Amino acid sequence: MRALSLHRKKVSLMALTPKQKMFADEYLIDLNATRAYKVAYPSCKKDEAAAVNGSKLLRNTKVAEYIQERMKDRERRTEITQDWVLEELRRIASANGTDFAHVVREPVIRNNSYVVDPDTGQMQTRDVVRIIPTEELPEEKRAAISAIKETKFGINVETYDRVRALELLGRHLGMFKDKVELSGGLDTEKTKLDDLLQQMRGGG
Repeated sequence: MRALSLHRKKVSLMALTPKQKMFADEYLIDLNATRAYKVAYPSCKKDEAAAVNGSKLLRNTKVAEYIQERMKDRERRTEITQDWVLEELRRIASANGTDFAHVVREPVIRNNSYVVDPDTGQMQTRDVVRIIPTEELPEEKRAAISAIKETKFGINVETYDRVRALELLGRHLGMFKDKVELSGGLDTEKTKLDDLLQQMRGGG
């Protein structure tokens, strides 16, 4: 079975031109067909033309077969599957600021005494933001944290780029479709991020 797989790989590789192979290898870096085409065909300077021609190359049977084989090899080698990647992106995309902090109302204390409003006689309070300890966060939420820093204003929790995660999820799930028009321009059909977020959370 493995010998057959290697045979197919050799046939696929031999069928590609050097330019096609360069395009495919570059595309595998970040799945950006426009950038990959401009690397493989440096005489193409315009993004619109590169996008159109890159899209055509991706529909080339031999190029597509080579890319699929390389992706499968990479999955076996790294044990990182598409499902794993999508799950990590989902964790990032579904994270909210309220997952890591909450607002609590506390009494105002001055000189070790509670401050009382002279007009109402009520104890004065203020809203304070409290960071939720990481050990209290579920693993799904901790996975979305990129850094925790102590600043002069307090603890700052940073998360990975949520919008970028949504964009990548949308692309892999076919929610964003690049359509090549007859005029040669590129029209990107985008779904609203709010709708995407609703779907990520399991909404309708």
